[in-house]
Amino acid sequence: MELWLAAQAFILGVVEGLTEFLPISSTGHQIIIADLIGFGGDRAKAFNIIIQLGAILAVVWEFREKVFGVILGLPREPQAQRFTVNLLIAFLPAVVLGVAFADLIEYWLFNPITVASALVVGGLVMLWAERRQHIIEVHAVDEMNWRHALKIGFAQCLAMIPGTSRSGSTIIGGLLFGLSRKAATEFSFFLAMPTMVGAAAYSGYKHRALFENGGDLPIFALGFVVSFIFAMLAVRGLLKFIASHSYALFAWYRIGFGLLILLTWQLGVVDWSTAQG
Repeated sequence: MELWLAAQAFILGVVEGLTEFLPISSTGHQIIIADLIGFGGDRAKAFNIIIQLGAILAVVWEFREKVFGVILGLPREPQAQRFTVNLLIAFLPAVVLGVAFADLIEYWLFNPITVASALVVGGLVMLWAERRQHIIEVHAVDEMNWRHALKIGFAQCLAMIPGTSRSGSTIIGGLLFGLSRKAATEFSFFLAMPTMVGAAAYSGYKHRALFENGGDLPIFALGFVVSFIFAMLAVRGLLKFIASHSYALFAWYRIGFGLLILLTWQLGVVDWSTAQG
């Protein structure tokens, strides 16, 4: 394994793990960081699928008691059945719109300028959402009904625009639709499971020829493990953070990072306009 290639895999694994479940856009960070360190092409497409699976495995492990409880209780427990139905309802809009528009979005919007703009706009929306008066209808995910789930499902579709953030869309959407900060965050984690697995399966099938090169397995394995470890740290850290803080810090980070990218582009420091994810 080449040292620089291993370093690239490690860096991108860290980026994926830390950003996937924070409302700051993992896809946006991957596009920008990968361009900065020169990691692209077909290998990058396959690598991104693998590290996303590492991140989702971390959240499944972190919530394993709830996951196994729902699976085991599904045949006979109404609470488990309602939770599963809500998850499927929230997942459905992303399936329909993702299959319909994924290729167009990837072709036209997967570039650092779009990412930076979405980071700034999303940060402003987060600040607005946090400062408005919260009317909490749902304190825990088990109290949700299908209407809450459907609204959050449509909010998640905004994340198809790179830089918007899947977790940011679902969490802020949850806050706007009456969920407590804890309930919105946890439901975002649970919704990530079918969404990310489905997206990885779809991308993996579409790009299945990219996995035929067995020489890339060490790089994929390194990225997977690093992503898993840092995603678990990020999930645990976020749950502790929101217990006593708002999402304003993440909003200001998004705005600052997005403006930095746009500024370096305007000043000609980096020609982001020609970069592709």
